[in-house]
Amino acid sequence: MKYLKKFVKIVIILVLLIVVFGWFYSKTYHPNYDGELEIKNLTDEVTVYFDEVGVPHINATNQKDAYTALGYVHAQDRLWQMELIRRLAAGRLSEIFGKKLIRTDKFFSGLGIEEASVKTIKNLNKNSDRYKLALAYLDGVNQFIEDGKTPIEYSLVGVEKEKYTIKDMYNVFGYMAFSFAAAHKIDPLLTEIKEKLGAAYFNELIGAEKENLTLLKNEKNAVMKGSFAKEMHNLFEQLPISPFIGSNSWVIGADKTKNGKVIFANDPHIGFSQPSVWYQAHVKTPEFEIYGFHLALVPFPLLGHNKNYAYGLTMFENDDIDFYIEEENPENPNQYKTPNGYVNYDLVEKRIKIKGEKDSVYTIKVSKHGPVMNGIIDHIDDERPIAMQWIYTKVDNEILDVAYRISHAKSLSDFKKGASKLHAPGLNMMYGDAKNNIAWFASGKLYKHRDSLYTKTYLNGASGNDEITAYLDFEENPQAINPTDGYVYTANNQPDSIVGGLYPGYYLNEDRAKRIVQLLEPKDDWTKEDVAEMIYDVTSPNAPIIIADFVKSIRKNELTASQKKAIALLQNWKGNFKKQEVGPVIYNRLVYEFQKNTFADEMGEAYNQFVNTPFVEKVLPVQVKKEKSIWWDDISTKNKIETKEEIITKSFLKMYSFLVNQLGENVEDWKWERVLSVEYKHAVGEVALLRKYFNVGPFKTTGGDQVINNQVYDLDSTGVYKIKAGPSTRRIVDFSDVDNSLGILPTGQSGNVFSKHYKDQAQKYLDGEFVKMKLNQTEIEQSKNVLVLKPKN
Repeated sequence: MKYLKKFVKIVIILVLLIVVFGWFYSKTYHPNYDGELEIKNLTDEVTVYFDEVGVPHINATNQKDAYTALGYVHAQDRLWQMELIRRLAAGRLSEIFGKKLIRTDKFFSGLGIEEASVKTIKNLNKNSDRYKLALAYLDGVNQFIEDGKTPIEYSLVGVEKEKYTIKDMYNVFGYMAFSFAAAHKIDPLLTEIKEKLGAAYFNELIGAEKENLTLLKNEKNAVMKGSFAKEMHNLFEQLPISPFIGSNSWVIGADKTKNGKVIFANDPHIGFSQPSVWYQAHVKTPEFEIYGFHLALVPFPLLGHNKNYAYGLTMFENDDIDFYIEEENPENPNQYKTPNGYVNYDLVEKRIKIKGEKDSVYTIKVSKHGPVMNGIIDHIDDERPIAMQWIYTKVDNEILDVAYRISHAKSLSDFKKGASKLHAPGLNMMYGDAKNNIAWFASGKLYKHRDSLYTKTYLNGASGNDEITAYLDFEENPQAINPTDGYVYTANNQPDSIVGGLYPGYYLNEDRAKRIVQLLEPKDDWTKEDVAEMIYDVTSPNAPIIIADFVKSIRKNELTASQKKAIALLQNWKGNFKKQEVGPVIYNRLVYEFQKNTFADEMGEAYNQFVNTPFVEKVLPVQVKKEKSIWWDDISTKNKIETKEEIITKSFLKMYSFLVNQLGENVEDWKWERVLSVEYKHAVGEVALLRKYFNVGPFKTTGGDQVINNQVYDLDSTGVYKIKAGPSTRRIVDFSDVDNSLGILPTGQSGNVFSKHYKDQAQKYLDGEFVKMKLNQTEIEQSKNVLVLKPKN
């Protein structure tokens, strides 16, 4: 008993010590939001006002000082995020997380991002303002690394701090350019369907690409001079940094607003993680001002506004990756065939350091098209060498100049010049200003092949017939300036015809675009409050149409009363994805069963590559309308040809049986909130003991896949929908009241778990609320937290 009491005392003392240490750590290691600090390389004092959600409002006498301060405060809130994204882009995650991320590292190191960064940096103008300001920003980051407090993640994971270089910044650009990797999922799949199932299956499937299109219209008018008033899925599931997915944006012209001024809205869709992808900062000097949203390690914001103009982006989704089958020399596997004979591959040795293991060393073959991806992308299971040609690594990279120019534009013309320099990723650049101009530019280096070539299957690398034939001038890119409709918008949908046809891409289905047009078109008195309601809209215009096609084909004669009740609830559903709705639960499960019963038998293992892609979402409304289809037959049933009616009835019955087992007999109790949730995951939150401290959530929420409030989830066997992506921010800038523009982040401004701003926006975001993006200097100077950065001798 004496020893037991002694043991209990020791345990109590240890627990108290841990609690005290944790309290001390939390009080000591939160970011500095007030007080005074001395930092090097400032020419003058910089004052940083932190508002109530932790956004720094940086006041400096010159831009070099401002960007040094920006780097410092960005690092103190987001250094761990910076560490992860630079390692991801360079293929260095295994160094800290171990062998489970070797595949991810091998993939990203094989894309050629680092090699492209080195090449670009050699050619940079070292005397340009954008280069000097980028270095000033990095100096601020590195000063925090040297003098600031080490984030707790470094201690938990076991990471040594390293200073950042301009190459790290360009590697981040490369990761952004890679974006969502649709080509890597879809091109190998379509090639396999074409080669193994034949032309009939292939042609019917790709025919869906040209149906049900809400097209972005090209229209250039005068500028106003008015007064200044699966494998890839599995790979990406492991990423601790968010991939880019999609987005919405619309800009409403003055004639369609109540107050006669432009209203700008943007919500880029990005994979959810903690911290949120964007870091907000307001930089102000006597000659410059921008309120921006920054990626980790990027000094110039990709989303921003001031009192003169606002800009943002969505993913263009153009096809900027081509895969080529190379023909190797049978006598020398280190050579490949060209129209002029065999030439040597470039051989690039790669080394991946792995925590607790020996280094992994491998060699990548690089042809004139790009790296051979066999063994780098697991689902390229092909004996033929498949090389990847990516426009990001193929042509000159001016992306730092793009970010600088769009954030420093003095006019629409200036902004367009910046947008024109982007080569990859393809982005829809959205613009609105105080002079009542609105514009949309589809930015990216577009190119042509011979007219008959379909580029979403493997191309012939040896013949010379499948090469790029011409690059387009930016003036031929899709774009609109002050269109007669009175608004511009993008929702990752297909742009109107250019150079004689629809430009190939991985455009998303028309649902969000169609809904945006439905709401914008009839109304001519828009207010900021109306736009705030619209950006949270959860209605699908196409779901009820698809349901009507489903219901027509269900055999109803032998259904039970409860099954008929499920049909009635589905028919009466208006496509609204709110928490208390039953329709989304029935609809999503029915779609899952329908797609599986239609395509899985023919596709086999490749079906897992097909499902949950943008491509299948475009195929769905087209396929469900067809009375005759080669895909209807279930090849696993011998000597029987299935019909559309049989496939849909079978899918309905399986759906009903599954939901009864999952949610109970009462159909009316199959509420959407019972199966939908979101959790914002931190890289170390995967450890069970740390999850509740670092992850934010889980939460019940509202929204659905491909509605304006886009909540992206997988349709799978579980019947549970765990949201993995959505609006990474929602922003509304009203030029009739620009000082009170609105924004919100999914969790909070800080990535430091001890900061009060780690998750203070989470509930507001889920509820569709906003916080003010402050520009009024008098209001800003009333902030309770003020940090003064003084020059250090």
